Amino acid sequence: MSVSTHTRIDTRLERSILIVPAANFRIIEKAVASSADAVCIDLEDSVAPSEKEASRANVVKALRELDWGKKLRLYRINGLDTYFAYRDLIEVIEAAGDKLDLVMVPKVNRPEDVYVVETLLSQIEAYKGFGNRIGIEAQIETALGLVNVKEIAKSSERLETLIYGPGDYAASVQMPMDNIGELDENDKLYPGHRWHYVMHAIVSAARAYDLRCMDGPFAGIKDPEGYLHSCRVARAMGFDGKWCIHPSQIEATNKVFSPPEKDIQWAQTVVSEYEKALAEGRGAITVSGKMVDAASLRMARNIVEKARIAGLV
Repeated sequence: MSVSTHTRIDTRLERSILIVPAANFRIIEKAVASSADAVCIDLEDSVAPSEKEASRANVVKALRELDWGKKLRLYRINGLDTYFAYRDLIEVIEAAGDKLDLVMVPKVNRPEDVYVVETLLSQIEAYKGFGNRIGIEAQIETALGLVNVKEIAKSSERLETLIYGPGDYAASVQMPMDNIGELDENDKLYPGHRWHYVMHAIVSAARAYDLRCMDGPFAGIKDPEGYLHSCRVARAMGFDGKWCIHPSQIEATNKVFSPPEKDIQWAQTVVSEYEKALAEGRGAITVSGKMVDAASLRMARNIVEKARIAGLV
C-alpha cells in the first residue's frame, strides 16, 4: 500500500462542490456553467440502479465535450461493496481520464479501499499513457470509516480530500436525523453539537496529512439561512468548503469559505512584521496591540495562502 510521507502543497481551489446526477445531462451542463469551484457528477445515490451503467456515458461526454473553465472535474463512483464500482472506474477513466482531476469514493471504510482505487487508476493511466495523475477524494460516512480515519488519511499519495457524509454516517451509528445536514429536535435535546466528534476527527486527520476537508450536504434548499449557518459552523471547525446540492447554495459557500478582507489584511501585516522581527532576532511581536508569536504566524500564513488560491491577493 502506498503511504503518504511528504507534505502535499495544495494549489486547488475547492470551497464549493456542486454535485449533480449523472443520469441528467442537461443538469450537468448547467452545473459546469455555474460558479462552483468544483463539479462532481454522481453515479451513486442520485442515480437509480437501472440507470447507472448507461449514465457512465454522460460522465465521459461531459468531461470530453463541455468547457469546464478552471473548475475541478470530478465524478463519484458507486460504493466498493457494489458490482458497479470497478466498471465505473474502468469505463470512465479509460475514455476520459485525461480530462479528469479527481475521483470521489463513497463510504470509505478502511485504507485498503483507497488502495483498490489507487491501483486501478495507476494501471489505467499506464495503459492509456495519460500524462496527468488523477487524485482521490474519500467520503467518511460510516462508523468504520470514522474509526479508521487516521489510517485512511495517510493511505495514498493520490488522496487529496476527506469529505464528511452526514446522512449515511447518521444511519451507520443509528443517530436520528430528520433531514441531512439540518438541525432538528434531536439537536435541541443534546447539550452540545451532536456532530462535533465526527467533524473534528475528519478535520484533524486531514490537517495531519495535508489534505483538504469538505463538509457534506444540507438538504434544505429552501432554507438559505439554515444553510448559511451550516457553512459558518463548518468553517469555524476548520473545513475548507462544503457540498452544494443546488446552484442557489454556491454563492454563500464561496463567500463563507473565503478569508474576509480584514483577515487578509491582518495576516499580511503579521507575516510582514514577523519576518522583520526574525531578521532582528526577535521571536514575538505586537500587531495592533496584540502579541503575535509563531502560532499566530502559522495562522496568518494559512490565511494568505487561502486568499492567494482564491485569487484575492
